[in-house]
This record gives sequence, structure tokens and C-alpha cells, in this order.
Amino acid sequence: MKTLRKTSLVSMLIVLSFLIGCKDKVQNNQDVDESVNVSYTEEDLYRPNLHFTPKEGWMNDPNGMFYYNGYYHLYFQHYPDGNVWGPMHWGHAVSTDMVTWKEMPIAIFPDEKGYIFSGSAVVDVNNTSGFGKGGGQPIIAMFTYHDMDGEKAGKTNYQSQAIAYSLDEGQTFTKYSGNPVIKNPDIKDFRDPKIVWDSIHEKWLMVLAAGQKIMFYSSSNLKDWKLESDFGDGIGAHGGVWECPDFFPMVVQGTDEVKWVLLVSINPGGPNSGSATQYFVGDFNGKQFNIDSSFEKDLNSSEHKSIWIDYGRDNYAGVTWANIPDTDGRKLFMGWMSNWHYGQEVPTETWRSAMTVAREVELQKMDASYRLLFKPVKELTNYRSTKFKKESIAINGDTKIIDSKAIDLSSTEINFKISDLKDNGFTFKLTNKQGDTLAFGYNNEDKNFFVDRRKSGKTAFSEKFASHVSKAKRTSLNPDLSATIILDKTSIELFFDNGETVMTEIFFPNSPFDKLSIEPKNQEFVLGNIEIHKLNFN
Repeated sequence: MKTLRKTSLVSMLIVLSFLIGCKDKVQNNQDVDESVNVSYTEEDLYRPNLHFTPKEGWMNDPNGMFYYNGYYHLYFQHYPDGNVWGPMHWGHAVSTDMVTWKEMPIAIFPDEKGYIFSGSAVVDVNNTSGFGKGGGQPIIAMFTYHDMDGEKAGKTNYQSQAIAYSLDEGQTFTKYSGNPVIKNPDIKDFRDPKIVWDSIHEKWLMVLAAGQKIMFYSSSNLKDWKLESDFGDGIGAHGGVWECPDFFPMVVQGTDEVKWVLLVSINPGGPNSGSATQYFVGDFNGKQFNIDSSFEKDLNSSEHKSIWIDYGRDNYAGVTWANIPDTDGRKLFMGWMSNWHYGQEVPTETWRSAMTVAREVELQKMDASYRLLFKPVKELTNYRSTKFKKESIAINGDTKIIDSKAIDLSSTEINFKISDLKDNGFTFKLTNKQGDTLAFGYNNEDKNFFVDRRKSGKTAFSEKFASHVSKAKRTSLNPDLSATIILDKTSIELFFDNGETVMTEIFFPNSPFDKLSIEPKNQEFVLGNIEIHKLNFN
């Protein structure tokens, strides 16, 4: 594996390759401004401002997220000694607001039993596990042991479930001497346990990915687990292996009705290729999960036989935080902002990957069925600084909205509204003097939102990265279209129609985008209002 210790040499190589790339770009594009300053480093161009990324090394799935004593804890799949996937550890970061993160020492290390694969963590408030001392509340982490030697030997039982406990609020963990707590029942892909306290049936629940289905377990003490049922045969998308489930009850917005939500990540098989996460809404009797009949009808009528939390190509393996106080009451989510099609090939060297912005999740009943809505956490508004606002903008050609002279576009929140959309389509474009373009918008002809990163900068590192335009069908019947956009150096997160349709994608421009413009699809229209906030993290 490539190590990251000689960072000065790596930085020199990055700058050199960048300068060579810029020279080639100028020679092949006569419209490029030759006065462009090309002295950007990898940190300047690609280290996110507002999304968590490790200081160095590889990162993928978020793990073990919980809230305790004023801190949100984020653990993550981590290989600290290389920038591609390797022996998995649980990295660790903490935050007081889910926006600004502090990376902590590694929390759980691999050992003779295997790598530490994905899992979850809970606060054992009543010390049901017995690990707490002196009335303390232990943190219990549950993870998958992955026996790499067993896998290489051709065995099928190389994954099992284990637990560890922390008596210092999640800083360090002691592995349970009785591991594994769930042995492998001869299933090749048997992993990613997600624990939840079921206050309705008063017991611990755990969902586990097992090949092409989800297995449901219960426990009274987090050590002894009973298999209750499974779910998934013939239901939903099955284009790849099922992974990283999550399971929780939610109150339907504006009602007293309670439904259970099951998240299931799948790789590959997403709506725009590669990794993605589907969800199901239904009822749970303490043993068996059954999807709602109206939701099942929607599944069967959808193109992929599934409903997705995000139709972009870069939101995978996302799960929710445990132990959020009742006084808060929100369901809070975060995902890995990459895709297994190209995650190990993206043009960063010191680190690889970032997490999505933390999101609030709501459950709404729409047209007799159910939908999850996602929006950025409200804490993000505390970072707003410079503000730009315009109303009633006539769009009758390629119209500039703003450039970097007014607001630095490298970390911004954009909100816009188009009243009475009718047959109007539009394309927003982020551009720079290097000639790179990231396009996104709405096509009225096929009723699809889209993100087009084919000309967004560096794309040649993988033939799958920019092979096509990502699309998502608009499901809202509201004649007015509204959206919130979170823009960082190398990512865009689009929340259309109050979060009913979400698209997340990453990109790697040759220089920062410095202009935002919009043009109509077929005919002129009025952009009702647009408001842009610089997000300040200095």
C-alpha cells in the first residue's frame, strides 16, 4: 500500500502534474485566459471547507454515530496508512454542531480476529450490558470482524459480529472477551450491524446486511442476540450487494401516525450507476417488518423497483445518529460522499473522501404513500456571512447571477424559487477561467432534474466518473419549484422541493469556480428570487 509519510514529495508531484495539466489545457483551448494563476495546491483546490474529511488516509462509511454530553460523535471506516482501502480501523471525530469537526485518535484498531468493518454505537443508558461502572453509562459499539485470511482461503464465514465498550464517552474502546457475539451462519456477505433501542417494544433491535436481505435481531443486554426475521426477497433493488442498513421509527409529519423506516445501501445498482441507498416504509410488530401497501405500489411502479434517498452518485452508506435528546427530536443523517466506482481513484493524494453535510430527515405522507424529506441541518445557518439577494430576474439567455468578486463560491448556501414552473426548464452553470463547467438544473421535456459534470475539470481518472448526466425524476406536483444548494470546493448537494428530491455529486475543477449563471431551456422565464450566503469557517 502507498504510504503518506513523504508529504512534501507528494505535494511537489501534485503541483507538477497540475502545471503540466494546465499547460495541456491551454494548448487545446484557445479561449482560456492565459493570465490565470495556476499556483494551486491540492489543499487549495480540494480540501473541503465544510465537509468532514480525514487529515490523511483513506475514509469510507460513517460508523457508530451517537450524541452524548454535548458532542456528536462520528466514527468512520479508515485506513490511516494509505489513500486507498486497506486494513480497516474506526477513525473518530467529534463536533458540537455537526458542521465543524475535530478529528480524534483512532478509536478501534484491527487485531488477530480481523479488520474492523462498519457498524454502529449506542449509549447504554440503563447499563443493560453491565459494562458500566459506578452508575456510568457505557458506550457500546457493534462492528463486523472481517477475517481477510479466511476470505482469501475461499471460506464463506469470514465475517462475524462483535462488540466493544467505552467507559470514557467513546474515546477508547475495550473489545468484549466473548466476541464474536453473532457467529457467521455460512453467509458470504454478513455485515454492518446497526443497533437501535425500540422503546415501543422495550428491547434492543439490530439490523444486519446478509447478502441480498436484511436480518432482524433482538437483545436485552447487547451481548446475547436472537434472530427474529429477515426482509428483502423480491423487494426493492437487487443490482448489487445489500449493505449498511439502518432501521428506526418516525412520526409522520403533521400526524400521530408512526411508521418504521429501513435504509439499505446497495453497491452497485444505484439509479445513476454505482453506489446508492434505497429505503422502505412500513410497520414493525417487534419481530417482523412489512412495507406499507401504498409504498409497495410505488416501488413496483418505479424504474428501479426502489425509492432512493439521493439520486446523485455520491451519497452512500449513510446512517443516523443515536441518542438524540427528546428535546431536539430530529432524525439526523450523514453519508459517505463518494462512490465505489471511482472512490479510490479521485485526484487527491493526502486524503481520500469526505462525508456529506449532516441532514435532517422527515417523513411525510404524499398522495396516499410516504416519502422521506432531507434538508441540511439548521446549524449550518450559523455560518452564514456575506449575503447576496435578487428578486424577479428575467432569464432570456445566458444570464450571470454572481461571480467571485461579490462572494467566494467555494463554500456557499444558495436558495432559489421559481414560481409557476409550467413548461420552463433551466440550467445553472458554475464556471471558471480554465473553461471548466458544472451544470445542473431541470429539463421540462422529460421532467428530470440533472447534474452534468462531464466538463467539470479533472474527469479522466476514471471512465465511470463522468460517463453520463445524472438524472432524477421530479415527483412534486407543486407548480412552484424551490431548492437549497450547498456548494463546497469539490461537491454540490441539491435539495429540490423541500428535500423531496436530493442529488449529491463531487467534482474536481482545475481552478475554483468563480461564476454562477443560468439560462432557460426553451423560453424565457422569471427567477422569482435567489439568495446566496457565503459560509464562513475561518
